[in-house]
Amino acid sequence: MADPVVIEMANKLAEECLAVQNEVGDDRLFMQVGDVLGASSQTLEEAFLTAIRTRMANDAGRKFLAQRLKAHEDAQKAE
Repeated sequence: MADPVVIEMANKLAEECLAVQNEVGDDRLFMQVGDVLGASSQTLEEAFLTAIRTRMANDAGRKFLAQRLKAHEDAQKAE
């Protein structure tokens, strides 16, 4: 397990990266950042990629749930 300081850095960088990624419209920017990190710290790279992927998975799960709820509500209105 990585040092808590590394995890904290990775989490902050992941949040910033996702914000920039959304702003510039490049959904693979995090891969480039990971490459930059990996050139000097594999530990930080791995923690960063984990932080990015878990956040992206969370966003996808929330989007899916919102879509299912909307479809359900639309079906209820149509009845």
